Amino acid sequence: MSRHPLPQLLAESRSGVLVFSITPPRRSAPEERIKEIAEVTLDRLAALDLDGLILYDIDDESDRNPDDRPFPYLPTLDPGRYYAEHLTGWRQPVIIYRCVGKYSEDELRDWMSGADSRVLTVFVGASSGGKEVRTGLRRAQELRAEVRPDLPLGAVAIGERPDEHLRMLAKQERGASFFVSQVVYHANETKNLLSDYYYECLARGADPRTVIFTLSLCGSLKTLEFVRWLGVDVPRWLENSIRHAVDPLAESYRQCVAIARDLIDFCEHLGLPYGFNIESVSIRKAEIEASIDLAAEVSGMLRYRR
Repeated sequence: MSRHPLPQLLAESRSGVLVFSITPPRRSAPEERIKEIAEVTLDRLAALDLDGLILYDIDDESDRNPDDRPFPYLPTLDPGRYYAEHLTGWRQPVIIYRCVGKYSEDELRDWMSGADSRVLTVFVGASSGGKEVRTGLRRAQELRAEVRPDLPLGAVAIGERPDEHLRMLAKQERGASFFVSQVVYHANETKNLLSDYYYECLARGADPRTVIFTLSLCGSLKTLEFVRWLGVDVPRWLENSIRHAVDPLAESYRQCVAIARDLIDFCEHLGLPYGFNIESVSIRKAEIEASIDLAAEVSGMLRYRR
């Protein structure tokens, strides 16, 4: 029996959603190289049983952390343009992120008006309260309600933030119908958030929405440093495991599988709809291929729940 399309799965708060996320190529890349990257990406994804693809929107987040950024900020292609011009062979839904502070209201209006029926979106607010923005998150949510209320809207969930479950419910009231987490390395912290969110939904008589957990492999200590720079909480025991492993990528893979099993069991017990996002943002071939393998393994874990 074939599965329903991603927008329906999320609208109905189904469990077992599986998506794969990538970052568009660098804006400075030659057109031929962009075309080559797109073709290789589609070939890799073809064998996976995915419900959709996420395209990230990258912004300079140096305002969030005064420490030096472990990897330099390099502007990437606009994800909407990359999808429309280079991923025409992708036939399934795509979730396009929008760092709304980068765009004027007119730019957001034009993009939403022209988005096709396979497009969903996640609006991302400013990386810090003091950052100057062209459009605020709340205003972007209002624009979507005015321009394209039928455009499925998601929001980011960050387990490290205090009272995040209340933020999630506020976004839900403003139109968000699903959530995508920041990278999960701390399963207990994520479970705390899920428990708070679920029981607050019950108290308010609100329906819990699908929470899609992001898993991302960490193949080096520099990548681990960057993850922490972004504000992700990495437990000390996990850092030690990766730091002292003979093969850090293999150890990271093992831990991601363990986290997935833990969260599946917790959500099934709680009755909270869930899914997974396998993130692949590295340029290293070994990490890219391991991400494909991880997506296939998580797909197998979800097989009887999809």
